[in-house]
Amino acid sequence: MENVETFAGSGFQRKLFMMPNRSNDILFQLIKSLEKAEKRHFKLYIKRSSGKEELKIVRLFDAIDKLKDYDEKILLKRMDDVTKPQLANLKTHLYKQILASLRLLKSDESLDLQLNEQFDYAHILYKKGLFMQSLRIIDRAKEIARTNQKFNFLPQLIALEKRIEGLHITRHIHTRADALSIEANEVNMHIDKVARLSNLALQLFSWFVQHGHSRDEYDEKDIRKFMTQNLPSGAWKETGFYERMYLCQSYTWYAFIRQDFLQYYRYTQKWVDLFHEQPLMIRVETGHYIKGIHNLLNAHFDLRNHRQFEKTLKLMETFSQSERVKENDNFRIQLFIYSSQARINQHFMQGTFKEGLSLVPSIEKDLEENEIFLDSHRVLVLNYKFAMLYFGSGDFNTCIDYLQKIIYDKNNLRYDLQCYARLVHLLAHYELGNDILMESLTKSVFRFMAKMKNLTAIEEAMFKFLRHSITIPTRQLKPEFEKFLQQIKHFETNRFQTRAFAYLDIISWVEGKVYNKPMGAIVHEKYLASKRKV
Repeated sequence: MENVETFAGSGFQRKLFMMPNRSNDILFQLIKSLEKAEKRHFKLYIKRSSGKEELKIVRLFDAIDKLKDYDEKILLKRMDDVTKPQLANLKTHLYKQILASLRLLKSDESLDLQLNEQFDYAHILYKKGLFMQSLRIIDRAKEIARTNQKFNFLPQLIALEKRIEGLHITRHIHTRADALSIEANEVNMHIDKVARLSNLALQLFSWFVQHGHSRDEYDEKDIRKFMTQNLPSGAWKETGFYERMYLCQSYTWYAFIRQDFLQYYRYTQKWVDLFHEQPLMIRVETGHYIKGIHNLLNAHFDLRNHRQFEKTLKLMETFSQSERVKENDNFRIQLFIYSSQARINQHFMQGTFKEGLSLVPSIEKDLEENEIFLDSHRVLVLNYKFAMLYFGSGDFNTCIDYLQKIIYDKNNLRYDLQCYARLVHLLAHYELGNDILMESLTKSVFRFMAKMKNLTAIEEAMFKFLRHSITIPTRQLKPEFEKFLQQIKHFETNRFQTRAFAYLDIISWVEGKVYNKPMGAIVHEKYLASKRKV
């Protein structure tokens, strides 16, 4: 699908290639997410009942499965004995049956499903009046939950046990009353601690997704205040896995937002180490383990720890081949996104931008194939990284194509990326020599970044340089670049000013102009120099 967009204020048109829009129909998405084994299992599951409705939903399943994009008109033609109101009911029935089939198929792979199943069995036995059998299942489920630190499952198990002991005379009543009360209070206190720490971690992550890194002293003050007010007292004294994990996550996001990359590294390392200390939890909380490795890779990237980056990337790639990942779509997609970002970041560190371009087609193909699993934020980040690969390679036209995908994104995520996409877009036009556009583009981008409160001294210096340089003949530009380089180098020690460097290696770009070398060559020389120092 091809759209033509115009960059605001530029008078410049460029074709913008977007992924095809997929249907938002939830049944269509569910069926398209199924693997061959899951489809086969559904057919076997549904054959247990040979009723007329079941035969119809199998036909509906096959009809939807054959569609490339959801189209109800085509569906009604293929299901010619079904009216539109009947179709809606059939779709609802089919959706529930697929979920039931998946639950049966996936129960052995998911501890959460197993615990829910045990609770269902205990509740059924309770309703049948088989109280002792119900209590035995409850005891077994509680033991599994505690062993795997799934404390959030305990309240419903304890509640059912209290109901049995409270409404029916069992031989345990003389010992269980006080013990159950104490157990319930301890579990509730534990869950409350975990809830407050997980809330803190989630809110800090949400702040970053919305705003990016802190922009100035005011953002810094606000985030410090928020952390102080919401961090539970005595949090570091907690010894439970979940308390420690969410505490590490909270400090990870707190440090990352503030661009304290050394602290960011320390807490991401603690996050991953926590799983290695308790390997059982890698299977229980696989998603959090993967995200911990991802953040550790980002920390090594920010600090340019080349060797540790390679070591951690190898850990991620090895884990991506494990059965735990292969059998779960969520983990597989999560690792695809994170490993794609990491491999691109590795080219950024080494200055091998042109070599990194070989990654783009295969990543884009996987993005399109897995679109229904992806969130807008991850796609936004990858598009920015694609754009920077092309910028570093000197292909500024393609760079602009990817930047426009961000500029015209309607999801209101990552205002920081929205700002720097526009800034790199401006630099790309500067490189292309589109002088006729530079004045209006510069004004447009400056206004946008000012509105988003995203202007630091570095960006202001960049705008001033760009406005000034377009009036100077090319042969006289080198002294101007030298002055500009000295000016922005002074900002390297100021944490709030270096925010721009996290999005664009502006110093290497300017050094390329000063020393008449490609930006990639400048970055690669720095990479080789850093390796010699180790």
